Amino acid sequence: MSVTDGFDPDGVKCVVWDLDGTLWDEIAVESATDDLPTPRPAALAAIDALAARGVLSSIASRSAPSVLDRLDAVPQVRARFLAPQVSWQDKSESLRRIAKDLGIAVEALVLVDDSPYERAEVEALLPGVRTLAPEDVPALLAAFEGREVTAESRERVRRYRTEETRRAEGERFEGSREEFLRWCDMRLTVGAATADEIPRALELAARTHRLNSSGLTPDRLRELASSDGHELYTARMTDRFGEYGIIGAALVDRTRRADGGAPATWSVPLLALSCRVAGRGAAAAFLFRLMERAREAGAEEFRVTLRPTDANLEMRILLRQAGLRRTDATATSTSTSTTAPAAAADSAVLGRTLQGDLPGSPVWLHVSDREDTEA
Repeated sequence: MSVTDGFDPDGVKCVVWDLDGTLWDEIAVESATDDLPTPRPAALAAIDALAARGVLSSIASRSAPSVLDRLDAVPQVRARFLAPQVSWQDKSESLRRIAKDLGIAVEALVLVDDSPYERAEVEALLPGVRTLAPEDVPALLAAFEGREVTAESRERVRRYRTEETRRAEGERFEGSREEFLRWCDMRLTVGAATADEIPRALELAARTHRLNSSGLTPDRLRELASSDGHELYTARMTDRFGEYGIIGAALVDRTRRADGGAPATWSVPLLALSCRVAGRGAAAAFLFRLMERAREAGAEEFRVTLRPTDANLEMRILLRQAGLRRTDATATSTSTSTTAPAAAADSAVLGRTLQGDLPGSPVWLHVSDREDTEA
């Protein structure tokens, strides 16, 4: 049986590497010089192969913090790792800190460590984290073979490095959080997905959890997006540091009435956003702009399908803040279309009227429609 049996590559966002005995053969603190041990070529090749597929790499090593300082002196190696943790703390605590620094769920991490004890400690305290020995890495790479790699995936590591710069600037910024966000000059654009954006929208559906309303599968999303009356929207964001890329996707059911008129209700079977933009108002701005577009198109009500999970509390809070409340409708009746998505038994439909004032986007975010979209 393979160590990756039952393994879902779509759920992996970062592989965390031990150092001594894993990334290199020797024990760094026992080196007679300040030179780092030579990394194993196969380990570096695996890290580069994962990066090409949009999977980040980090470090969790129980060693002297000075080892990280020595690693900083070797930029061609150090640049491969984000949010590294080198200290005498437990590996499970290091993984929690890595997940927090990267803004991802700890369950999205995989640990590669040569020590059975360290793997057992993580498995006991973080049961959602998969642990592997170094000899299991080829099987890990094989699990990603044949999976579609989007342009966004190939840029993910670079964008997370840019995120480290943002975080560092935020820590140095002398002012409030809102003043910093204004200074970042964030701009969100919303529009109908183009053909080359669809793979990224499918990726968001599969890989996001914190800001995912329903967990609609990529296959179902692709089927619905190509059916009559449905439209897939995407959101892009930039700031003074660079491009975030496509950070949001929403499937909208705007099936017309039998008389050919505009739909009275816009239903959203899926709203999904990247965790990289959590806490910056982008999720709210995307949702609110969709609501505005629905009203501009003549709709009177806006609905979102919600499947509550342990991970998407942030999305549930957002929907409530937007004024959406549980309706008497079932998720299968959000559209008159025969292609409306079937809901799981644990899903609900939240809705609100589009009459009166709608919530406004955060003041630090500039929101606009892309020119290639229809009103």
